[in-house]
Amino acid sequence: MGKITFFEEKKFQGRCYNCSSDRADLHTHFSHCSSIWVESGIWVIYARPSYKGFRCILTPGEYADNQQWVAFSDPLPSHKERSTPPPVYGSSWKLRLYEKPDFGGQMFECFDDCPSMNEMHSCVVANGTWVLYELPNYMGHQYVVERGDYRQHGDWGVSSPGIGSFRRITEF
Repeated sequence: MGKITFFEEKKFQGRCYNCSSDRADLHTHFSHCSSIWVESGIWVIYARPSYKGFRCILTPGEYADNQQWVAFSDPLPSHKERSTPPPVYGSSWKLRLYEKPDFGGQMFECFDDCPSMNEMHSCVVANGTWVLYELPNYMGHQYVVERGDYRQHGDWGVSSPGIGSFRRITEF
């Protein structure tokens, strides 16, 4: 079981809330969150209550400023712990990217992380769980995709096809 602590102020100041389970809404504990300390576990932080909005994956470590987890517009996120490893079927990771919606145009097959890429409009996650980033070098909003078909960029939660990089989730 993982452990995560939310702080009202930056640099781990102000009131805090310790947690070791999922929470759909933290407003009952305080009105905003400006820093997070992940003691253990892998956590998916959502921009809005009830596990909605942009997502960010936090691994054990200190996040002294909310800018470190992608400047959410909502001051208080919801969160879930990833307590089991992402499913990997077979012995390799595989992501197929398409330049057009509905798996059209040129297809690129990927087996590893990619720090920079062009637009993509659809994808198939054949093996593993991947994080798609809005910007190159694993920066910006994050979108978690697991095994399945994503016929258009809206299927993974983004309003435009601007994915700048992606990586495998390999550690849990």
